Amino acid sequence: MPSRPPQVSLDKARTEQNLTYIRQMLAELRAVAAGEEADMLCYLIEMAYIEAGDVLEGERPVNIAKTLI
Repeated sequence: MPSRPPQVSLDKARTEQNLTYIRQMLAELRAVAAGEEADMLCYLIEMAYIEAGDVLEGERPVNIAKTLI
């Protein structure tokens, strides 16, 4: 009988997939906002895009509240 991967590994993989999806959607939203010349929206979406990338690269935690405890 094959062994199952630990739940932590599955949770981490799911989180990574979700963050990758969010980052992709942010890139699309940024393009839409740029097309509308919505400068402030472009800026805010870009910041969220960068944050998602930082989390994916391990430079920032997913949940900063957990690191403050």
